[in-house]
Amino acid sequence: MQNLWNDADLQCSVKEQCNTSETQIELAELVYASRLLGRESSLVMHGGGNTSVKCELVDMVGNRAEVLLIKASGVDLSRVTSSDYTSLRLVPLRKLGELFHHNGRVSEEVLNRFSTKEFKHLLLLNMFSLTDHVAEKRLTPSIETLLHAFLPHKFILHTHSFALLTLSNQPDGDTLCNEILGNSFGSVAYIKPGLGLARSASVVYEANPDIQGLILHKHGLVTFGSTAQEAYSRMIDAVTLLEECIAHAGRKKFPSVTLPAVVASVEVAAPVLRGACVDEKAPGTREYHQFILDFRTSAAILNYVNSSELDRISRKGAMTPDFIIRTKNRPLVVPAPDASDIPAFKAAVHEAVQRYRLEYIEYFSTQQAATAMPVTMLDPLPRVVLVPGLGLFGLGKTAESAAVNADIATCTASAILDAESLGTFDSISDREAFEIEYWDMEQAKMNKVHHDVFAGKVVMVTGAASGIGLATAKAFRQKGAELVILDLTRESLDRAAEELGGNVLAITCDVTSRAEVRAAFDAACRRFGGVDIIVSNVGVAIQGRIGDVSDELLRKSFEINFFSHQSIAQDAVRVMKLQGTGGVLLFNVSKQAVNPGPDFGPYGLPKAATLFLVRQYALDHGRDGIRSNGINADRIRSGLLTEEMIKARSAARGLSEREYMAGNLLQLEVTAEDVAEAFVHLALETRTTGSITTVDGGNIAAALR
Repeated sequence: MQNLWNDADLQCSVKEQCNTSETQIELAELVYASRLLGRESSLVMHGGGNTSVKCELVDMVGNRAEVLLIKASGVDLSRVTSSDYTSLRLVPLRKLGELFHHNGRVSEEVLNRFSTKEFKHLLLLNMFSLTDHVAEKRLTPSIETLLHAFLPHKFILHTHSFALLTLSNQPDGDTLCNEILGNSFGSVAYIKPGLGLARSASVVYEANPDIQGLILHKHGLVTFGSTAQEAYSRMIDAVTLLEECIAHAGRKKFPSVTLPAVVASVEVAAPVLRGACVDEKAPGTREYHQFILDFRTSAAILNYVNSSELDRISRKGAMTPDFIIRTKNRPLVVPAPDASDIPAFKAAVHEAVQRYRLEYIEYFSTQQAATAMPVTMLDPLPRVVLVPGLGLFGLGKTAESAAVNADIATCTASAILDAESLGTFDSISDREAFEIEYWDMEQAKMNKVHHDVFAGKVVMVTGAASGIGLATAKAFRQKGAELVILDLTRESLDRAAEELGGNVLAITCDVTSRAEVRAAFDAACRRFGGVDIIVSNVGVAIQGRIGDVSDELLRKSFEINFFSHQSIAQDAVRVMKLQGTGGVLLFNVSKQAVNPGPDFGPYGLPKAATLFLVRQYALDHGRDGIRSNGINADRIRSGLLTEEMIKARSAARGLSEREYMAGNLLQLEVTAEDVAEAFVHLALETRTTGSITTVDGGNIAAALR
């Protein structure tokens, strides 16, 4: 592993992070070292790892105290700043270590007591209010705080080095690691983070104060130093030795399972997997808690998932306890998808998920009885799925969390292959995994995230770069949905995606092209695993007197204003049926469908057909749990109703533009945001289908009977 320390970069980081006070410079140096560690995914991932520095600070009333500054729980080291560190008084924390240290051991009673609320209260009570440090914000002290506090070193770095985990997750892992790192590192047998690990680490250090760091078996690697650079360099040097040992052993090639003649594509397999890994919100509702999927594949991943020993090696547990709260202790393994028999694959996946559920419930029941922990079972669904012939999927309530789980699974696959090449992978026990998975200090990291009503849902909006489409995409995004937005030009989509922010899949698509529509749905399945809600919004207000209009113009209008809706809906139903969890089809119809205007026949006729399309999908696919509803809007400023058209239509009626736009019973202009709210409302109406909602401020002539 390359040592990336650069003094010029350090000075830039120091200037960025702080003023010239000694304490802030030390913290800025730690931030620089931490970011270097965070850049290496083989060292820390997604909030993992810890770094700290000890110094003297002055509190809000002028009292000076020795303080530990440690990275807050869950903060990503790659993006850490000086304001991401919590400050705690050192003297009381060290006295705790002395108080409970008896013959080098901590009693089970003490460990149990300080594994829940008392542990957290202890840390919170000793937090230090700062004056010359950083702006205070709500941060949770790391569960590793006591380990850093009990050791005397100024700078301490803690990573979850995959090289270390590869070697320590072995039956003889302590021997292997000691042979490579020698007497310069102390060896700490696995114990759950917290008071017990902190005391065990300090006992090992006290037995040999000359060591440069600690091997936390099946957990991580710790280095310390009098400067941030010294601690960082010791980390890189140790990891390099471990990596060289692994590279020297070579990568074992596992025999492959027999794969189908043609393996089904990701676009087909993903919706099947996504539809199987769900929980119904309430019996008989056909409303589901769903996940977003994130797909990964590579030569190394395929070597792993295609292995004839996949079932054995994948069931041995997580590489490090830090991953368990995200990915659970084991992934789901399903058969390779045979492109010639998708129904059989679907049945096999549902059977595999059911087995996973039952095994997880049994694991929970057994370990809860063994530990007597007063906890409620989490959902029994997997967060990683391994698919021979394809690769792996991370599952999460958001695209971000799915990507995190896929990252962890990808690195875990590589590390397990290395571990099996050296010997045999051997993780912590089920009981130890349970104590981590259900420890409230760990669960607190996950519970910080609030999920809105559309979390886990994928919404596709056509014509989404402006007007009603963009307003609708924003409305669904605000309620937690993942977005697929379609429009004609890349430039307009890029602007819309920037406005929407976050993980938006923006696809150029001519919705009158069957091939482009199919490609858009395939891309949505590859990116998120499927689709749940479709807002078919595209329309063009083509005008002309119906007795004079050409067949060419009328057919063009039908292609855009009717057949595009049919194409979108048909592909949506195909994906939704693969998922088997229902879905929602929403159509932007128009008041023209029931209240045609003069010289608007080329627009109104296909819109009238679209109104009946809404009802036909409701009639034919209600049995699939797919709801179909529409919006009849009128006079909405958009690409359809342009400023020029507003001027022309208002002039033709002898009205001002304001009077024309507010020409309804409520005498209020209706906006794109009003239509967007109606689409969201219909998506939430779980027992409404075949309905047309009017959003026009009141127009009796356009009211449906």
